[in-house]
Amino acid sequence: MGTIAILVFILAGVALILIANNLSNLISHKSSNPDKFEPYESGVKTIGPTWIRFRIGYYLFALVFLIFDVEIIFLVPWSVVFKKLGAVALIDIIIFLFILGLGLIYALKKRALKWV
Repeated sequence: MGTIAILVFILAGVALILIANNLSNLISHKSSNPDKFEPYESGVKTIGPTWIRFRIGYYLFALVFLIFDVEIIFLVPWSVVFKKLGAVALIDIIIFLFILGLGLIYALKKRALKWV
């Protein structure tokens, strides 16, 4: 019975995705204007080649930012229910922050936070 329910959910999910994609293709406005396919930056036409390589440092900086951004997502709900959960919640968040601190130390050693 459980595998049938999982199969039904998978089929329903695939069906909903296909229906949504096909429906959006049917009712969306189609434009054949050649300017639609031109690259632009902030509404201004680009100068020079548009496919250039970026330094890996930008990506590393963004990934570290995302890690600590997700940390805040976990810290806010934890702080709301901290009094209710007690010492167990405190130990859990200390472990969580310790692991993130190790990640920060690793990023600092690899100079991932140095802005080019």
